[in-house]
Amino acid sequence: MIVAGIDLGSTTGKAVVLIDDKVFLGDIITATTKPAVTAQMAMDSALRNAGITSVQECAYIVSTGYGRLKVDFANENISEISCHARGAFHLMPTVRTVIDIGGQDCKAISLSDKGAVLGFEMNERCAAGTGRFFQVMAKVLACGLEGIGAPANISPTPAIISTQCTVFAESEIISLVNNDVPLPDIITGINRSVASRVGSLARKVGVADDLVLTGGCHRNEGLIGALNDVLGVTIRKLPIDPQFMGAVGAAVIAKGKAAALAIS
Repeated sequence: MIVAGIDLGSTTGKAVVLIDDKVFLGDIITATTKPAVTAQMAMDSALRNAGITSVQECAYIVSTGYGRLKVDFANENISEISCHARGAFHLMPTVRTVIDIGGQDCKAISLSDKGAVLGFEMNERCAAGTGRFFQVMAKVLACGLEGIGAPANISPTPAIISTQCTVFAESEIISLVNNDVPLPDIITGINRSVASRVGSLARKVGVADDLVLTGGCHRNEGLIGALNDVLGVTIRKLPIDPQFMGAVGAAVIAKGKAAALAIS
């Protein structure tokens, strides 16, 4: 059986093809000004990597993410909360807490031992604690996102970032730079500030020992270390790129839908 899942986020598009139990990842596509175009580009790359020539070969396709309603070739659209949870649980059945840091929001999700969503908390009204926050800070520091996440920029003496508002934090960072505070101290302070906010969100749903981070921020080693300290657990590593977790979950759900249709 061939099915697919596509996660159309605010900054990137990702698609996954599932052939029986084998996962084929597409490329991570930078979002264009037209979500439908981004979706098609993401889907085409996943199909190509799976050796499939047409989307028509997929028995069922589920879309998720910020632009899920714009995926006109999907059979159904499902919230990213359900898809990230399903994807993480499918790949690591011991997972009980999922933290997803996306471009525009941050989510903390708790799972049962069957993979069902028990509860979630979401920050979607403020850029603090999201990928957008890191983009703004990276621009102010002229170090790129790679610099924000680089192990070389982890410092034992982090600067204190007293505000979590992106606008005020930007001004605070500029002041630190002008006062010649070392770059690693500032970057570590930024990561600890985000970890504090994300940690507060996670505690509302409950922090289990088996916790994973999904989304592009998984590459930020400074943030991972800060989250480990704040949460008091060690974030587990997923077996595939965590940025695809929404798409993987969508594909797994699609597989179940296709099987149910075949039976009926």
